[in-house]
Amino acid sequence: MATNARGTLAQLGAFVRNIVRKPSETRPLGQFAVGTAKVAHMLESATTGVRAPIAGPRSQDVATLLERQIVASGVQAVDVAAAQTNTQQQKDMGVRHDWTGALDRASRVVGTDEKTKSLVDPKELVGSELSFITDNLARLLESGHPMLNTVSRYYFSASGKHIRPLLVMLVAQATSTATKRQGKSSAMVGPTESERIDYSLMDRTASQNIQSDLESRHVNQLIQNATSAAHGGRPYIPFVKEGMTILPTHRRLAEITEMIHTSSLLHDDVIDHAETRRGMPAIHQRFGNKMAIFAGDFLLARASMALARLRDPEVIEIMASVLCDLVDGEFKQLKNLEKEDNGDAPMARPDESAFAYYLEKTYLKTGSLIAKSCRSSAILSNATDDVVEATYIYGRQLGIAFQLIDDLLDFTATSTAQLGKPVGADLELGLATAPVLYAWQQFPELGPLVARKFAHEGDAAKAWELVHASDGAIARTRALAQRYVDHAIEALMILPPSSARDALESVAHSVLTRKK
Repeated sequence: MATNARGTLAQLGAFVRNIVRKPSETRPLGQFAVGTAKVAHMLESATTGVRAPIAGPRSQDVATLLERQIVASGVQAVDVAAAQTNTQQQKDMGVRHDWTGALDRASRVVGTDEKTKSLVDPKELVGSELSFITDNLARLLESGHPMLNTVSRYYFSASGKHIRPLLVMLVAQATSTATKRQGKSSAMVGPTESERIDYSLMDRTASQNIQSDLESRHVNQLIQNATSAAHGGRPYIPFVKEGMTILPTHRRLAEITEMIHTSSLLHDDVIDHAETRRGMPAIHQRFGNKMAIFAGDFLLARASMALARLRDPEVIEIMASVLCDLVDGEFKQLKNLEKEDNGDAPMARPDESAFAYYLEKTYLKTGSLIAKSCRSSAILSNATDDVVEATYIYGRQLGIAFQLIDDLLDFTATSTAQLGKPVGADLELGLATAPVLYAWQQFPELGPLVARKFAHEGDAAKAWELVHASDGAIARTRALAQRYVDHAIEALMILPPSSARDALESVAHSVLTRKK
C-alpha cells in the first residue's frame, strides 16, 4: 500500500524502498548512480534547503528556444551555400573561424602565456588556467599502484581536443557576471564569489566515520596529498580576469568531465576493437582488454568521488545522469535495426523517425556530457535558471553539431593521421550515420546494406561510393550541423556580453571547419 512520506528521513526511506522494488534491468549502475545522487540531495536539503527555482529575466527567451524544432530529414544542400556565403563575409571582415584559431582565441580568454602559439599539446591547449589539467588529472588518479597509474593516465598523455574542459571554463567565466540566485544553495556555492568558502573541502572526505576503514583512509590520504600541490600549489584560489571568475569548483568539474569522457573512450575502444586513438595504439592494444576495462572503471570511480566532493546535490545528480545517457546511447546504437512493438526497426528507412533516433543517440553518446557539463558549470556560478538553461541548450546543440561533423569526417578525411583514427571506421562498425541516411534517400539499394550493418564483403566500400555519388549527402550533413550551431549561438545571446561569450561563439562556428 502506498504511503505519503513526509519529512526528509521518511522520503529517504520511501525512495530507497522504491529502488529495491524496481531495479533497472538495462542499466543498474547508472540508475544506482542517479539514485545515490537523489539520496544525497535529500540529505543535503535538510541543512541547506532545496535550491529554489529562480526564473531570471530571460526565461521567456529560453522557452522560445526550447520550442524550436530542427527537421533533419528535410535539410537541403542549399542551406550549406547560405552558410558558406556567411562564412566568406566574416572572412572578408577578418573573422577567423578555423578550429585551431578558435581554440587559440578561447584559450587566451581563460588566461594564457603570451608565448603559447600552438594548441596541439594538451598542456598548451588553454593557457595558464587549464595548462595544469593534465597534471591535476594525474594527481586525482594517484592510486599507489604503478601499473594502474600508467594505464589510467595513458590517453591523457596524448594530444586530445580537450574541448569539454575548455567549455566548462568558458561557461564559468561567461556566467560569473550573469544574474545570480539569492542565498547559499550548497556547501561551496554562495551568493557571491567573494564569500569566504573553504574550497579545500573538494579534497577532503565527506565521511567522518572511516577511521576503521584502513583502505579508504589510505586512498583519501593519497588523493589529498597529491591534490594539495596541484595547480601550481594554488588549487583553492579562484582565477579572475577581466572581471570574470573561474572558481576552484569549476576547475574540478572540468577535470571530472575529462575523466568521464576518457573512461568512455577506453570502453568504446574495447567494444569497437579500435586499433588507434589520438594517433597512438588504442589502450587495449597496448595493455589488453582487461586492463583497459579496469582503467575505465577506475576513471569513473575517481570521477564519482571528485563529483561527490563538490558537495552540490544538483550538480551530482546532473553529472550522474550522464553515465545513464552514455549507456542508453550504446544500447540505441546496438539496437537501431531491431524491430520494436510496432513491427518496425527505428532505422528501417531514411525518414524523419530514423533521423530522430540517430540524433537522439548522438545526443546521448556525445551531446549529453557537453550539455550537462555546461549546465553544471553555470549552476556552480549560482546563475539563475534562464542562464543555466541557455548554457545547456548551447552545449546540447554544440555537442550534436560536433558529432555530425565527426561523422562527416569519416567520409572526407584523407588519412588516419589527419583524423587520429581509421578513416571509414563507422561503416566497418556497421553504423549508418547522417551521410549514409541522406544518401539512402537517393539510393534505395543502400537499404539492404544498412539492414545487415555492412557485414558482407564489399558492403562498406559500396556504401562509401554511394555517399560520394549522391547529390549532397556530405553537404546536407554539414548543413544540418550548421542548423545546430546557429541554435547554439542563439542560446548564447541569453548570457551577458563578455569576451568569454565571444569565445564560446567562436568555438561553435569553428566546429563546422574542423579537420580532426
